[in-house]
Amino acid sequence: ANTQTDYGCDLTRIMFYLLCCRFLQTLIHLLKGNIGTGLLGLPLAVRNAGLVLGPLSLFAMGIIAVHCMNLLAKCSHHLSAKLNKPFLDYGDAVQYGMENVSWLRRHSIWGRRIVNVFLIITQLGFCCVYFVFLSDNVKQVVEASNGTTMNCHRNQTAVTVPSFDSRLYMLCFLPAIILLVFTPNLKYLAPLSLAANLAMCTSLVLIYFFCLTNIPNHINLPKVGHAKDYPLFFGTAIFAFEGIGVVLPLENKMQKPQSFNMVLYLGMGIVTFLYISLGTIGYITFGEAIGGSVTLNLPNCWMYQIVKLLYCFGIYITFALQFYVPAAILIPPVLSRFSERWELTVDLLIRTALVVFTCVLAILIPQLDLVISLVGSVSSSFLALIFPPLLQILTYHNEGLSPWVIVKNTLISVIGFLGFITGTYISITEIIKRNGRHDNLDVTFFQVQ
Repeated sequence: ANTQTDYGCDLTRIMFYLLCCRFLQTLIHLLKGNIGTGLLGLPLAVRNAGLVLGPLSLFAMGIIAVHCMNLLAKCSHHLSAKLNKPFLDYGDAVQYGMENVSWLRRHSIWGRRIVNVFLIITQLGFCCVYFVFLSDNVKQVVEASNGTTMNCHRNQTAVTVPSFDSRLYMLCFLPAIILLVFTPNLKYLAPLSLAANLAMCTSLVLIYFFCLTNIPNHINLPKVGHAKDYPLFFGTAIFAFEGIGVVLPLENKMQKPQSFNMVLYLGMGIVTFLYISLGTIGYITFGEAIGGSVTLNLPNCWMYQIVKLLYCFGIYITFALQFYVPAAILIPPVLSRFSERWELTVDLLIRTALVVFTCVLAILIPQLDLVISLVGSVSSSFLALIFPPLLQILTYHNEGLSPWVIVKNTLISVIGFLGFITGTYISITEIIKRNGRHDNLDVTFFQVQ
C-alpha cells in the first residue's frame, strides 16, 4: 500500500512539474510575441500623447487588448467544441463565426481570407520595420565607431563620421536576411532564437538601467500632447500590443487550455507594465529629443553600442519568425500548381521576392516611427481591436447575447476603426511631408556642390 501511495505521489509531482514547465513555456512565448521593436518606440508614442495622457492611454489600451485576446480565445474554444474540431486558428474562427449568421453564411470564406490578408500585411509590416530598425541602429554604431569611448555619461559626445544613407544599409542586410528565411524549418533556428532572446533581454535591462539612472532633476514636459499627434500614438501603441496572432496557437499547445486565462493575464500584465514604464521613463530621460527607437538616444560608448548590436541580432533572428506566417499562407497554394521537381525552386523564389518586397517598402519609407505607426494603424487595429468583438457577436448570435455586451463590443470596434482612419491618414501625411523635406535637402546639397 505504501509503495502504491509513493508511486501516486511521485506521479502527482511529475504531472505538476510538467504543468509548471508548460505554463512557463507558454508564458515566455507570450512575452516574446509581444516584446520587440514596438516596445522601443513607446517613449516617442508617450511624447505624442503627453506625459500623463500617454501612460493612462497605454494602460487603457492594455486592458482593451487583453480583453480582445480573451474574446478571441473564448470564441475559438466555443466554436471548436460546437464543431467537434480540435483547434481553430484566427481565420477558421472568423469563418465559422460568420456561418452562425444566415445572411453571412454564403460569404463566410471571405472571413478567413480577410483575416489572412491582414495577417500578411501585419507580419510583412513587422519585417519592414525590422529593416528600418537594423539600418538605423547599425548606421549609428558605424558612424560613431571612431569616437566611441568607455565614458557613458550623457554629456560625452562622440565625433560621428557620416557614412552611407540608411537605405544602403538596408540593401546590405538584404542578402543575409534572404539566406535566413531560406531555413526550411524553424526548429533549426531554435538555438539562435534562444540566443536572440537572451540578447534582447540583456539589452532591455541595460536600457532600463541607463534611463533610471539618468532621469533629470527637473521635469518640464507637456502633460497632454497635441491632438494631431495622438493618432501617431495610437498606431505605435497598437503596433506594440499586437500579439494577438500568437494567442490561439499558444492556447492550443497547453495541456489544460482552461488555464490559459491565467497565462494571458499574467503575461499581458507584465507586458503592459513594461510598455508603460519604458515609455514613460524613456520620454522623461530624453525629453523632446526622443527618437523612433530609444536605442537611438543611447550614448555612443562601447557598452551601449554593444546594446544596440545585441538588440539588432535579436531582431535579425526574429525576422525569420515573423516571416513564417505570411510564407505559410502564401506559398503552399502556389506550390500546388507546380510539379514536385520545381517545388524547392519556386519556394525559394517566392521567399526571395517577399523579402525584397519588404526591403523596397522600407527603402520607400525609411522613417522608423512612421513605419511603426502606419503598420499599427492599418493592420494591427483590425486584428487586435476590430475583429475580436465582432467575432463574439457572430459566435453567440443565436445564444442570447446581452445588449450590454453588444454595445460594449460595438464601441471597441468603433474605437479601433477610428484609430485606423486617423492613424493611417496622419501617418501617410507625415511620411509625404518628411520625404518632401528630405528631397529638398538633397536638391540643396547638389546645388551647393
